[in-house]
Amino acid sequence: MLSVPPQRLVVPGPRREVETLNPKMGVHTRLTDEVEEWKIQQTLALVRQMGAPWVVEYFPWAYYEPSPGRYEWGHADVVVDHAVAQGLTVLARIDYVPEWARPEDTTTRYLDEDGYDAYAAFVGAFVEHFAGRVQHVIIWNEPNLSFEWGYRQPDPEAYTELLRRAYQSAKEADPNIVVLAAGLAPTLAPVGDPWGMNELIYLQRMYDADAGRWFDGLAAHSYGLSFGADEPPAQDRLNWRRVELLRDVMVANGDAAKQVYVTEGGWNDHPRWTKAVSSYDRIQNTVDAYEMALHTWDWCAALCVWAFRYPWPARSFQDGFTLVTPEFVPKPIYSELARYAQGEPFEYLER
Repeated sequence: MLSVPPQRLVVPGPRREVETLNPKMGVHTRLTDEVEEWKIQQTLALVRQMGAPWVVEYFPWAYYEPSPGRYEWGHADVVVDHAVAQGLTVLARIDYVPEWARPEDTTTRYLDEDGYDAYAAFVGAFVEHFAGRVQHVIIWNEPNLSFEWGYRQPDPEAYTELLRRAYQSAKEADPNIVVLAAGLAPTLAPVGDPWGMNELIYLQRMYDADAGRWFDGLAAHSYGLSFGADEPPAQDRLNWRRVELLRDVMVANGDAAKQVYVTEGGWNDHPRWTKAVSSYDRIQNTVDAYEMALHTWDWCAALCVWAFRYPWPARSFQDGFTLVTPEFVPKPIYSELARYAQGEPFEYLER
């Protein structure tokens, strides 16, 4: 007879506090497909121990509303409860369309106007369920890419309508919820490109469609690629400080009072990716970026690098973005960021 190993008893425990010298530090935890509760707890405990008070987590609509009006919050509750117990602030990204809310033979990122109210209703239900535990929601992800818009031409006016309905539903559920417009993918793709649209053009067209009324803050994605953190921004270049150009669009449209939340970003040190940097440069660039957010970008509320840990190896260049292995082995960048958060001198950089 086969013996079944005993299950671990895991409880969130008393609320902890994050000790850090940089309250804007954050990470994208990617616990969406982590099924073992102890691993969820361990991941979030390591985030706290690193000194990062912010986490971005993905809550797929299709996972939690398998049929209209039937909500299954179990996994989401586990993630949020453990995050709160570790003293972390959750930025909740919501997308991924269930089959019942989209036409046949479309992708999980396809949502036409007939489904906008269903999505908005889910956002409202999510906000109501997590009131007091989640204070920020992100409406969709990278809608300026064809892939993230259901393999259709990006449509900032259509996204603005989706944002409007989701915003109203969220505010009805909790007037204090902070609604963030989707993080846009940094791209130089021009208008009419079949795969994407320049995010600066896309954001301006959102404003032209009156989007400014329908978000409290802007999520943003910013990747350094092979450039250092201090490389100046430019209209024709993708680098870390390109997010400053998004900020310029906000200011030009009278939205200087709103904050930007960098919900994806960072550098990659995979040895076989052409856009990667050395492990040394990745650490230095990431520290420089956190310092920039703290001391220079007064308009930036949080900087969450991609990605803390994956549940299993990607076996591609994507593994070069993580801070901790699937087996919970901290990489040098994790250790150095933990030292940075406590004001301690670097070891890896000074050897």
